[in-house]
Amino acid sequence: MKLEGKVAIITGAASGIGEATARLFAENGAFVIIADIQDDLGEEVAASIGHHRAIYKRCDITNEEQVEETVKFAVDKYGKLDIMHSNAAINGPQGSILDLDVDEFDNMMAVNCRGSALAVKHAASAMVASKTRGSIICTGSVAATLGGCGPHSYTISKHAVVGLVRSASSELGKYGIRVNCVSPFGVATPMATRNPMHNVDPGRFEAITCAMSNLKGIVLKVNHVAEAALFLASDSSAYISGHNLAVDGGITVVSSIMSSTITTT
Repeated sequence: MKLEGKVAIITGAASGIGEATARLFAENGAFVIIADIQDDLGEEVAASIGHHRAIYKRCDITNEEQVEETVKFAVDKYGKLDIMHSNAAINGPQGSILDLDVDEFDNMMAVNCRGSALAVKHAASAMVASKTRGSIICTGSVAATLGGCGPHSYTISKHAVVGLVRSASSELGKYGIRVNCVSPFGVATPMATRNPMHNVDPGRFEAITCAMSNLKGIVLKVNHVAEAALFLASDSSAYISGHNLAVDGGITVVSSIMSSTITTT
């Protein structure tokens, strides 16, 4: 029960990584606000966890009023906010930088970057006001470290998220508030498998990522990412802030050049 009595908001928690994290946080004693725009799915997740532990709150993270209201809702209902996991994000189609769709780029930045900034802003404001030594977590990606791992707009937005984490941690440390990032490799979530870039069967998606991965013998699942988020949310990471925790089997720090050379010689 690593989060006994803690209050957490998780954006994008109606499916994928967010849903897995909401379930794990609740299993570890947290009261969870499932913030999303997928109303039916969000209500189903909250009901399956149990309304004594989870509640759904509609929240469009690009709308500052809704983000502020979601934080206020948590504080009014539970008396505090201990954890914010800014997880909601979108992906998009692959394409050339020479043909960058500026409208698509603006939308990607609005959700992935601006939405995370709003989550950090309002969660931190509530934590400072109540003198809560809280934990703020943002979901990044391997694309936040390596170019060529995703569409240009997505890659840029996730680099910005890591910048947000580092910048916010530099200010919020004086309040005892930790800000970190969790960056997974490809996970077969609905967002990953049902977008214009892939639109493939989850099993096929996992086969592709396993073939690309550095760490063999294991398939990356949403629960692996949720476990990393639990670590960052809990006192087990009490002196960790400004960190980008890669859940990628080492792919962002291991070169494939030597293995390719060995294979071909």
